[in-house]
Amino acid sequence: MEREHVLVTGGAGFVGGWIVKQLIEQHPEFKVTILDVEKRDSWRSSQAGIDFIQADVTNEAQVKSALETAKPSIVIHAAGLVPAGNDRYSPTQEVRDRVYNVNVNGTHHILNASKSVGVKCFIFTSSITIVSDDVDHIYPNVDETAATGNASLVYGYMKGIAEKIVLDTNSTDFLTCAIRPSVILGPGDYQLLPTIHRCIAKGETPFVIGSADNLYDFVYVSNVADAHFLAVENLLTTKTAAGEAFFISNGQPIPFRHFCLAVWADFGHVPKFQIWIPTSVAWFAGFCAEWATWLTGTEATLSRGSVKDYTQTAYTNLNKSREILGYQPRVGLSEGIRLSCEVRDSKPCKNIITAEIE
Repeated sequence: MEREHVLVTGGAGFVGGWIVKQLIEQHPEFKVTILDVEKRDSWRSSQAGIDFIQADVTNEAQVKSALETAKPSIVIHAAGLVPAGNDRYSPTQEVRDRVYNVNVNGTHHILNASKSVGVKCFIFTSSITIVSDDVDHIYPNVDETAATGNASLVYGYMKGIAEKIVLDTNSTDFLTCAIRPSVILGPGDYQLLPTIHRCIAKGETPFVIGSADNLYDFVYVSNVADAHFLAVENLLTTKTAAGEAFFISNGQPIPFRHFCLAVWADFGHVPKFQIWIPTSVAWFAGFCAEWATWLTGTEATLSRGSVKDYTQTAYTNLNKSREILGYQPRVGLSEGIRLSCEVRDSKPCKNIITAEIE
């Protein structure tokens, strides 16, 4: 395989950083450039052969200049904005505009600049949320034939728009595809595990909403990085991934409650008792909590949106990613939780995860 030049947008972030880290380990023959609004950190600056360009994907002129300077042959577009907390479920117009500007306009800018400098392969980091953010419905064993565009939450809706733009741009001389990770965990995660961990201090771990048997998908971050490399390799060789989207998960859907218990156990916490709350009661409590947070300006764990998220069934079928990309998760879910938690606490992970569906 000839020497390629890969530019990773968002390469200073959580997912992008892992893509860069594993890219230089698995493909040392590639030249790598990071494009990010944030400056590189110490580990990246110490790596020989990695260039860094500071640019904001929402600024078309900066993006155009950056791509003209780098002239990559491959682009992995991992930059994006994920709203957290209340902004995920009840975003203000300002938040909606910011999410659109980063995830949709930013993708437009990267795509246009990539085509203008002769990029031949473009891999977009999409998300399971383009389907599962339609939280009024369940999605068991969902595959890539599922309709998109129905997401009711802002992140999944905007990601869906961006993914369609990318896939519609696919052509014989500009190959594109999309990687749709499930909920991602790993060292550097600033949303999922920290939110679950905070429930310990808040005394919220005994509360069980609904039946707690709804299956949910997760994926360890290095497995996500692997999927991106497999997409690159495919587009450079057989090209069977061109114009396609691929769900990526650990292939181990489990009840969301079990996942939380595993995380808490890794920090040495096991609830001493459980209080079961009917979903309808929790939904009403979430409505009240939303009003309380609006009045006080504070952030609460509970909301109507979080109740729907917690009780939703959403896990994916990996047949397409296995058959076309050759994807297999190398890091299992229990190991992924242990690796994710040990950066905050050295206690061993207690293996509560037992469910697995292939």
